[in-house]
Amino acid sequence: MKRDFTQRFGFLAKSVAKLYGEEFDRLARERIGLTSAQCRLLGALAMHGDEEEPLSQAELAQRLDLTPMAVAGLCDRMAAAGWIRREPSPTDRRVNRIHLEPRAEKALDSALSISDGLSARTMSVLSQAERAQLLGLLSRVQASLAEITSPGGRKPS
Repeated sequence: MKRDFTQRFGFLAKSVAKLYGEEFDRLARERIGLTSAQCRLLGALAMHGDEEEPLSQAELAQRLDLTPMAVAGLCDRMAAAGWIRREPSPTDRRVNRIHLEPRAEKALDSALSISDGLSARTMSVLSQAERAQLLGLLSRVQASLAEITSPGGRKPS
């Protein structure tokens, strides 16, 4: 018996994320020479900000849901290209702190512009009210999933 999963939440969410990610990756490579993973790394550093102690590679790996080895490779390529710089931790020589280089700010602005354009094109089939409603509903579902998956929220199903 053939089953149709196309209207199930998990299937749709994964499919939308995959298609959006692939198109963003294509556009980012074409326009700014960065992959979506590299843009995410720059974004994580920018969201962390300058006020706090810089993120380590291990902290970046955790925030990006990547292995430390994958982040080390990303950092190698991005440092060589001048997007980031590594600085040894003053308290732990095994730890590298990662800093954005000034040119990364312009790349981040470009990545946000690509994302805004892709989002506008993607959601052009929705009215402005539907767009706001969709984003609001997804935020609520995300919060619900965060609660469900937190250590205190896990219950047998």
